[in-house]
Amino acid sequence: MKRCVRTALVAIVLAAPSAATIAQQLPRNFPATALRGELVIVSPPDATIDGRDARLAPGARIRGANNMLVLSGTVLGQRLTVNYTVDGFGLVKDVWVLRPDEAVKPWPRSVEQAQEMVFDPLTQTWSQRR
Repeated sequence: MKRCVRTALVAIVLAAPSAATIAQQLPRNFPATALRGELVIVSPPDATIDGRDARLAPGARIRGANNMLVLSGTVLGQRLTVNYTVDGFGLVKDVWVLRPDEAVKPWPRSVEQAQEMVFDPLTQTWSQRR
């Protein structure tokens, strides 16, 4: 009897999708203050965004394409298309590595571009002001 229950539980666990698979399917919500850029971690906390020097804030969070936290040292030297926010000191605070479906959506690359556009938080899309 115990063996049957144990076998059934193992079958259920193996058939269930992993948390990472589920996370990849969920839409992510980015704040309206997020900007798009190409991030390269040079030597933590030093980085570049679109070729300009940048620095990760203390406690900066990098979320991978599966929305799981990524350590900055594990993506050293990789060119990553990201959405990111900066804190009041100009340090990179939150980073989201984009999936291919997210990377094709229009997104502002600067504060000036964001001021010329309108953000819809429900659909997570930007459009030109009319």
